[in-house]
Amino acid sequence: MFASATRNFVEEVDPGGLLIPVSSLNDTIDLLTVVVKHKRFWFWQKPKYNPTDFNLNDILTGDTSIKPGVTKSDFITYNGIYGDNVQGYIEISANSAQANANLNLEGKESSKLQSSFGSLKKEEVDVKKLLCDSKTRVLDMSHSLIQQVKEKQRRVFGIVKERIVTSRLSSVIEEVQQGAQCAGGLSICGPQSLKVSLKENGSLSKDSNINMEIPVHTTIAYALIELEIKQDGRYGLCLMPDTDGGFEADGPGDSYSTHLRQELEELSEHFQVLSDLPATTRSILLLQITKVMSDPVAVSGLQNVLDKVCQDEKPALGDITATEAQKQNIQAILELLEQAGEESPQVLPALYLVTCAIDELTNDCLAFLGMCCSLSLLQSLELLIQCASGKGELPLNSAGLAALTEDNFEKTEHLFAASNVSLKRDRDTVKTEIQHQPGQLPLVLCIAVRGLFSLARCD
Repeated sequence: MFASATRNFVEEVDPGGLLIPVSSLNDTIDLLTVVVKHKRFWFWQKPKYNPTDFNLNDILTGDTSIKPGVTKSDFITYNGIYGDNVQGYIEISANSAQANANLNLEGKESSKLQSSFGSLKKEEVDVKKLLCDSKTRVLDMSHSLIQQVKEKQRRVFGIVKERIVTSRLSSVIEEVQQGAQCAGGLSICGPQSLKVSLKENGSLSKDSNINMEIPVHTTIAYALIELEIKQDGRYGLCLMPDTDGGFEADGPGDSYSTHLRQELEELSEHFQVLSDLPATTRSILLLQITKVMSDPVAVSGLQNVLDKVCQDEKPALGDITATEAQKQNIQAILELLEQAGEESPQVLPALYLVTCAIDELTNDCLAFLGMCCSLSLLQSLELLIQCASGKGELPLNSAGLAALTEDNFEKTEHLFAASNVSLKRDRDTVKTEIQHQPGQLPLVLCIAVRGLFSLARCD
């Protein structure tokens, strides 16, 4: 209720701007409060913001606190009322030689959310002074909060530079009215003039009225400055809206291996969804995807179709460039997704993730990976991916690497090299190393292989 009120407020006064609505009254947000921004995997997803119990001074080294100037000013007077009305009616009738039946269902729901924040104040940090005071300061990189956030990828530190606060006792009122009616009748006419009649009527209603009082000086929205943090604890302020903060990498190889492992861990739920599909569904899906992978044009066509499905649009196979046989393969994939989606709605985004990665592979990689869609070869590739995102080496006699014959090893070496990962044999050990400036190709390869292996695994 409070979250809905603050979200409506931000959408009205600062749509597409810098203000972030406060989602919980339990969050204590002052100027210089440290907020962790979680950037989501998909580009269209909005970031999540998690306020912490610390402010900037709590995570700095030294005993001298930063005390930037603060400007206070009137903002606006805000009172808003938002409402929804939903009504539905269903009538079902059935007639046969010996019975008549009818059923009427009617439902109504209306809701109203009234936000009375009144006169609001704005508090702003003097950014110029904060920038000047930060030049010689260093973050305590051993602080538990910094250590925990640094271990997670796509997490960024931000500090509150501006907040909107209430200046008097305010309120949020929510009124909900729900009602439903059901009426039905059944008549049966049998032999020897036997007549049976049954009628039933019922209704259900539920009303709620919640009044929440908001204390004086409560933060309802805020804006951040993100921090760009160096390895030694020095930090910079991201002053422009289009600049992102984050942690400086420790080193090209080790840093990206850690990044790769964490990215895959965050995506593990998608792979699990594919693994949990019935064996028959997984087998047919893998077969159809393998057929599509034989033609890069068809892969792009499949991706375009799934783009539309994910946007709740109806795909038109006639609009894509592909052979009739490939269109049939794509249609088979769509039908399987529709059937599986009835049991698990997460199947579509899971497979979409994998096909996005497949579409990013080079044509040579695509051709080889398409030939590797047997359980034994995919298991070998999966082990090499674990190696690349882990210690970087693996015994050649490891269970699961038996499929890496001389010919397959050379092709696998080429596949990994095309994705900026070197694969080498050193006596009885196979070693992986992520090359400098790897970009996203290693992650793309890992997602593609792990997704296909999830479909190929044995029960």
